[in-house]
Amino acid sequence: MNHLIFFALAFLAEVAGTVGGFGSSVFFVPLAGFFFDFKTVLGITAVFHVFSNISKLYLFRKEINKKLLVMIGIPGVVGVIIGAVLSNTLSLEFAEVVLGIFLVAFSILLLSYPRIAISPTKENAIGAGGSAGFLAGLIGTGGAVRGLSLAAFNLDKGMFVGTSAAIDFGVDFSRSVIYSWNGYLTSESLVMIPGLILIAITGSYIGKLILGKFQQETFRKLVLLLILFIGITMIVKFLYGYTTV
Repeated sequence: MNHLIFFALAFLAEVAGTVGGFGSSVFFVPLAGFFFDFKTVLGITAVFHVFSNISKLYLFRKEINKKLLVMIGIPGVVGVIIGAVLSNTLSLEFAEVVLGIFLVAFSILLLSYPRIAISPTKENAIGAGGSAGFLAGLIGTGGAVRGLSLAAFNLDKGMFVGTSAAIDFGVDFSRSVIYSWNGYLTSESLVMIPGLILIAITGSYIGKLILGKFQQETFRKLVLLLILFIGITMIVKFLYGYTTV
C-alpha cells in the first residue's frame, strides 16, 4: 500500500515538475523523505530525474536556449559534483529546512511584488547555476533556485521547461554516478526504478499537455506558487521528523 501511495505521489511530482519547469525532484525529494532514508532518497531521485529529463528533452527538444544552457549548466555540473561528494560527509539535519524557509520567503516576496525580479545578468545566471547544482548534490533538490534564475530571463514557457530539463540532465547524470559510487542505490530502491521510469515518461507528457493550457502571466504566477509549495513541504517534513524523534 505504501508503494502505491509513493508511486502516486511520484506521478503528481512529475506532472507538477514539468508544468513548473523545475523538474520533479523539487517535489519528489520532500515527499519521498516520508518513505525512505535520506541517502536512499538521493539515489532514487537522481536516477528517476535522469529519465524524467530525457522525456522532457524529447518533448521540448526544439525549445532550448543554448546560451543559458552553457551559462547555467556548466556551473551546475561543477556545483553538483561538489555537493554530491559532500553529501557523504556532512551533517544535513538542518540543510533542507533552511532551503525551505528561503524558498517560502522569496516566493512570497515575488508574489507580493511582481515587478521585483532577479537581474538577468551573466553573473547571476552563473551563480544561480552553481548554487542550484550544489544544493541538488547536497540535499537532492536545487531546481527551484535555478527556476528563479530562469524566470528572470522571461523565457517562453516551452523554452523555460526545455532549457531547464537540458541543464538538469547534466546535473542529475553527474550526481547519479557519484551517488552510485557512494552506495546510495540499494537493492530495494533499484526494484522501483522501472516503475519510476514509466512515471517519468507519462508524467512529462501529461505535464506538457497541461502546460499548453496556460497563458504566460498565469504560468509565471504558477511557477512562484509551486516554489512556495515546495518550501512549505520542506518545512513540514522537517517539523514532522523533529517532533517524532
